[in-house]
Amino acid sequence: MSITFPIDLRSDTVTRPTPAMRKAMADAEVGDDVFGEDPSVNRLQDRVAEILGTEAALFVPTGTMGNQICLAAQSRPGDEIILDENAHILNYEGGGPAFLSGLLVRALKGAHGLLTADQIADVIHPPGNAHVAPTTIISVENTHNRSGGTIYELSELKRIRELAAKHDIRVHMDGARVWNATIASGLKESDFAAQADSISVCFSKGLGAPVGSAAAGTKDMLRRAHRYRKIFGGGMRQAGVLAAAALYALENHRERLVEDHQKAAILARELTQHPKLVIEAPVQSNILIIKLHNTEQRGAQLAEKCGQDGVLFFATGKQTFRLVTHLDVPVQAMKTAADIILRNVE
Repeated sequence: MSITFPIDLRSDTVTRPTPAMRKAMADAEVGDDVFGEDPSVNRLQDRVAEILGTEAALFVPTGTMGNQICLAAQSRPGDEIILDENAHILNYEGGGPAFLSGLLVRALKGAHGLLTADQIADVIHPPGNAHVAPTTIISVENTHNRSGGTIYELSELKRIRELAAKHDIRVHMDGARVWNATIASGLKESDFAAQADSISVCFSKGLGAPVGSAAAGTKDMLRRAHRYRKIFGGGMRQAGVLAAAALYALENHRERLVEDHQKAAILARELTQHPKLVIEAPVQSNILIIKLHNTEQRGAQLAEKCGQDGVLFFATGKQTFRLVTHLDVPVQAMKTAADIILRNVE
């Protein structure tokens, strides 16, 4: 098989709809979703709730909106949210917790992005003390993007859930890539979702849909979240053409995520042969965070040089860069990509 350039490892968001997905979009039944009358959206929401084991789900245009409406629906301005210092909600959502919900953020340093119940317990602010912001939400990210696609142990999530219940605190899971966590762990999506009061899931990353995420949880929470979806500008009309792509992705692209994990393992094996490349976190899914070691070369410099040779990726720090595998890069391209990266390391 010939390799097509560029080999785009910037993100699993760069995927394009497959021909079968495009057909599903073209054939979609549609209605006005703001009135709750789009049959394709309704089918998608029901299917997401079924997979996650939640009472209901709500289709939203983006993962950021999915996270933010869940936070808004379960807090009040001036409350506190606890999360990892590298969480997507904190670093890549435009200051949303503060701007949209008036939340104070307490950022902890997790092990490869993963928090423990013990470290959370040490910083909880209980209600009733007028001098501090009450802790209202604990947010966990599974898999953890900025830490290399790491996955929570179910046992630790259960401990966090029990701690939160003890203090009447909500747990939100940024599960944009919970599909990857499920495939890698052998668990079910519902096993992870059961450890949270709310969860957001994304269709436009590893599953390969062009647009869309969903928020899921109880019907009562989602009634409030639905209002925030409207306030934040997420009410869509004939959204069935998008929901059809997401539903196709759910039914046809979840099992194949194992292939993306295999591609990441190939990259890890090839790149760790170089003494100046160190993988920052265990490679558990489809993301690698790699550090340049014992060199003056910067991640951005390496990314620029490799881009000129046909391999695209992002620097994530002065001497770190990220590679993400997905359905649009074939397994045969992994060795080629690794060779180009190795050739450009100084």
